[in-house]
Amino acid sequence: MKTVETPELEHMATEIRKDVVRMTGVARAGHLASALSIVDALVFLYWRILNVRPDEPNWPGRDRLVFGKGHGCAALYAALARKGYFDRNELWTFRRLGSMLQGHPETPRTPGVDAPSGSSGMGLGVAAGMALASRTAAADWNVYCILGDGELQEGSVWESVSFASHHGLGNLVLLIDANGLQMEGPCESIMSVEPLDDRLRSFGWDVSRGNGHSMETLGDLLSGKPERDSNKPLAVVLETVAGRGVSMAEEGRFRPAEPLDRENMEKALRELEESSRRNTGKRVSGGERP
Repeated sequence: MKTVETPELEHMATEIRKDVVRMTGVARAGHLASALSIVDALVFLYWRILNVRPDEPNWPGRDRLVFGKGHGCAALYAALARKGYFDRNELWTFRRLGSMLQGHPETPRTPGVDAPSGSSGMGLGVAAGMALASRTAAADWNVYCILGDGELQEGSVWESVSFASHHGLGNLVLLIDANGLQMEGPCESIMSVEPLDDRLRSFGWDVSRGNGHSMETLGDLLSGKPERDSNKPLAVVLETVAGRGVSMAEEGRFRPAEPLDRENMEKALRELEESSRRNTGKRVSGGERP
C-alpha cells in the first residue's frame, strides 16, 4: 500500500469512531469498546479490499463479509453508512424498536449485511459455506469473516476451521479481533486459545499476525490475498486494543455493555477530534451531530 493512502484511511477511521461514539451515546446502549477495536480493519476492508457496490448491495459478484462478533456491530453500521449503503442519519436510530440497525446485524433488514451474526462462534461456519458455494460455482468472489478472540473458545469455530481446510477454501479470510477481552473479562483468564497461530496452522491454515490499528500493517496482511494461488484459507490475527481511540474505554472504565452518558459522549468526541487535529495538522469536521 502506498504510504500516501494512509492519512486518508486514518481520517475515515476517526470519523467512523466518532459515529460509533454518537450512536452508542444517543442510544444509551451498545458495546463501545468492542466496536472501536475493529474500526481500522473495517475501513481497510471496505475502502481497499472488498469488491462491492453500495448502490447495489445484493450484486451477485460482490465479496461477502460475515461479521461474527455481533456485539461490535455499531462499527459495521457506521462503516456501511460512510461507504454509502444507506443514509448516515439512520445511525442515530441504532437499537431503536423498528430500526434497521439492531443490536446484532440482521439480513435482509440492513443493506450491506451479508449474514446475521447469530450466536457467538457461528459466523465462521456461515462464511465457510459461502466460500464453498463460490468455489463450487466457479465464481471469483471472496469471503471475509470477522470474529472476536473470545469466540474462539466455541467448539463450532474449530469445526469450521477444519471444514475450510478440508475443502481447500483459499477464497476465505478470517480476521480475528484479538483485543483480549470478552463479556466476562480477559479472554486469557476465562479459557486460553493459545498458542493460537500454531493451532490454526495445525489445521492447515495460513496464518499472519500484526497490529490491527496500523493501515500499513493491514495492507501487508490483506492486500493481494484474492490473487494468491493457494488452497489454504488465511487467518489474520489482528492485535488490537478494546476501546481504541477513546481513553476511558481503553482503560476499561466501562463494563462491556455499559452505555455512555451525554457528558462522557462529549468527552470522547472531543478526544477523537483532538486526535484528528494532531494527525492532520488542521481541524477535521465530523459532520452534523445528531
